[in-house]
Amino acid sequence: MSGLNKVVNNYQDAMAGLEDGMTIIAGGFGLCGIPENLINEIKHKGSRNLTVVSNNCGTTEHGLGVLLPSKQISKMIASYVGENAHFEAQMLSGELEVELTPQGTLAEKMRAAGAGIPAFYTATGVGTDVAKGKPVRHFDGREYILEQAIKGDFAIVKAWKADTFGNLIYRKTARNFNPLAATAGKITVAEVEEIVAAGELDPDHIHTPGIYVDRVIQGTFEKHIEQRTVRSQSDKQGA
Repeated sequence: MSGLNKVVNNYQDAMAGLEDGMTIIAGGFGLCGIPENLINEIKHKGSRNLTVVSNNCGTTEHGLGVLLPSKQISKMIASYVGENAHFEAQMLSGELEVELTPQGTLAEKMRAAGAGIPAFYTATGVGTDVAKGKPVRHFDGREYILEQAIKGDFAIVKAWKADTFGNLIYRKTARNFNPLAATAGKITVAEVEEIVAAGELDPDHIHTPGIYVDRVIQGTFEKHIEQRTVRSQSDKQGA
């Protein structure tokens, strides 16, 4: 990687500098749009005592869930945690600290960090355990709680296409949390399906400007599905 060319050729270089105790913000929603190979590199490195921020912690066998059997995650900040048996066991045993955060609040925590906003007020969570210990103010007769932005030492995201400058385009629902996560890392690493030369992407189609991205790597991916739901043959015939 040199000059404005942010492409790296292996996953070791992509995650260079990751140390124990760091905070990682990961894009994706369930298994859709997850940076699976970057996650696997974290597992391979064996980094421990990690705080991971993501919509969820993957499944028992895929996504961020692969970091749980090796107990590399000490704290998880997420909005949904229902698809992972290891997660459940470690949370109930007290091995894994869990901070449940409303989904919209979690998204805004990432966006605010990227925008340089240290904290914001929201009505979400007022009157619940989410509000405990947080400053409260009233605006227009309504109660709001103060939530702090959250910034990672690393942000890892999955995009469909990138150019060598690090400009990113996401594809359909794989966009999800990725653009927000990409802005919230001190070091942002994007793994993509295709890399093109600088200038080949239509500026109007770019979702994440390259200024937010430090490293880009091209990978290959499997399309895992969390819960496969299909109609029976009789249902199809009756449709």
